[in-house]
Amino acid sequence: MKIVYRSLIVLHILVGVGALFGGFAAITDPLSPLGAPVDMLKKSPFHDFFIPGLLLFCVIGLGNLFSGAMFFAKSKYQGYISSVFSWALVIWIVVQVIMLQAVAFLHVLFFFIGLVQAALSMALLFEHRLFPTNIILDILKK
Repeated sequence: MKIVYRSLIVLHILVGVGALFGGFAAITDPLSPLGAPVDMLKKSPFHDFFIPGLLLFCVIGLGNLFSGAMFFAKSKYQGYISSVFSWALVIWIVVQVIMLQAVAFLHVLFFFIGLVQAALSMALLFEHRLFPTNIILDILKK
């Protein structure tokens, strides 16, 4: 089970740091963060990258770093915390692809990273027999 914990720590920190950099770039240069043209947002509700950058920085960046840091607290509820930010990443990528109406390699990569995080988080819930895994285990025993 140590491999699950270590993998989740690494993935959450990787995603968190990347999102902090991307979000910071969008906040500080909302018209062309990291060279991305504002034209990309023409079919979205946003006129520039400030609000998406702020969400990326706070929710995905700080959230994943918080989740990674919480592993050191050794809480039995870490599976829930990890799962929340894993699914936040998956939802972020899906919404981003829909709004941009484009798929790039990084979308696919981070979508799968989010799914891996979610699966590993579920493994933690099974280990601690927390909801909803306790129900699944009870059904399987019968």
